[in-house]
Amino acid sequence: MIGDTVGDPFKDTSSVALNPIIKFTTLFGLLAMEIAITESFRETAPIIGWVFFAISLFFVWRSFYGMRIVKEA
Repeated sequence: MIGDTVGDPFKDTSSVALNPIIKFTTLFGLLAMEIAITESFRETAPIIGWVFFAISLFFVWRSFYGMRIVKEA
């Protein structure tokens, strides 16, 4: 009984928060695929892909290393 009381608030808030993110990424993936398979976009697709990859690496680095709380001595 105790684990159920403690676990439910975390489960309820995370599912509500993750639901729009999951829907957005699914919709974005479908739209990106529709754009990527067109003939006129095939030459510029790798360049744009590398740009988005570099941007995502920056945000990953920032979220793991750039936002650290520095312990003062």
